[in-house]
Amino acid sequence: MARAGVGPARGGPSSTPARGEREKVAFKISDPRITESSGLALSPTKDGVVYTHNDSNAGPILYALGDDGKTKATFTLRGAEARDWEAMAAVKDPVTGRGVLWLADIGDNFDGAWPDISIYKVPEPSTLRDATLPAVRYRFKYEDGGHNAEGIMVNPKTGQLFVVTKQFAGGIYEAPRRLRTNKTNILRRVGSAPIMATDAAYAPDGSSFVIRTYFSATVFSALDEQVAKVSMPALDQAESIAYTRDGKALLTGSEGANSPVYRVPLPAKALPSSSARPKERVASGKKASSEEEVTPAAGAEKANPRGGITGRDILVWLAVALGATGVITVIAKKTR
Repeated sequence: MARAGVGPARGGPSSTPARGEREKVAFKISDPRITESSGLALSPTKDGVVYTHNDSNAGPILYALGDDGKTKATFTLRGAEARDWEAMAAVKDPVTGRGVLWLADIGDNFDGAWPDISIYKVPEPSTLRDATLPAVRYRFKYEDGGHNAEGIMVNPKTGQLFVVTKQFAGGIYEAPRRLRTNKTNILRRVGSAPIMATDAAYAPDGSSFVIRTYFSATVFSALDEQVAKVSMPALDQAESIAYTRDGKALLTGSEGANSPVYRVPLPAKALPSSSARPKERVASGKKASSEEEVTPAAGAEKANPRGGITGRDILVWLAVALGATGVITVIAKKTR
C-alpha cells in the first residue's frame, strides 16, 4: 500500500511566484447564507464550479458557486449532520471517473469532546440545480486519542483519505484504504503537520499537496519532502485552500459575509510535473501496513521532528496564547 504524497512539514524560506504574477481576488462569495465558508473544493468534472459550505450550526448544506462567486445551486445532504463541518475535498473516482465530494465533520475544539468524528462521501450532482443528495457516513477515531482538525485531502490517484489536525504539534492521519460504514474506522498518524493547520488539499495530478495555516501555505511532494512555502494574503480568518484545475495556483478563502477567495500563483518549483510519481512503501516481503516507512527521494533532507515549527511561529503563537489568556482573565474578573 503506497502512502504517497503525505509528509511532515518542515521550516524553510518562503517562495514567491514568477515576476508579474501576484495574488488577486478571484471572486467574492455573495450569497448572504454563506457567512462561515470553511471548506473549498473545485469541481473535478465541471469547469468554473467551486463548492463550499458553512461551519457549525448551519445544517448539512453544500453550495455550488460559479467563478463569479454567485450561487448556482444548493444541495442538502440526506443522512448527514453538521456538528462542526471544517473541510471538504472533491476528486474523480479513480475507477468510474465520476466526481466524488467529501465533507468533513471533524472540528473538535476540546480535542476529544466527541466520541468519534464523521466524514461524508457524496456523489457529485450531474446537474446544477437545487436538490437533495444521498450521503454515505463514515465514522472515525484517531489511534492516539481525540484531536481538533480542520483539513482533509484525498489522493486523486488512489482515492485514499487523509485528515490533518489543527494543533501546535499537528499531524497527518491516514484513513484505511477500504472504509467501513458498519464500524468505526481508525485514523493512523503518518506524519507531522505545520503548526495550527486550517486546511489541506492535493494537486489535481496527485504529484503534490498543500497544507494551509493562518499565515502561509506549504507545498509538499511526498513524505519529508517540502517543495515550497507560499505566502498567503491577509484574511480575517484563513480557513480554506484548494488547487486550481490546472494545478498552477491555489485558491484560499476566509469566513465572514461577502468573503473574498484569492487566487495565489505557485512558484515555479511547486508547479505540477508530468513525470512526478507517488512514492511507494519500502518493499518488505509482507503486507504493507500504515507503520511502514516510505522510500525518501535521493538527497532528501531529514524531516524536522517538530513538524516545521520555526522560531517565528513559536513567537507568534506565544503572543496569541498570552493575548487569549489576558482576555479570559479580564472576562473572569468582570463576571465574578
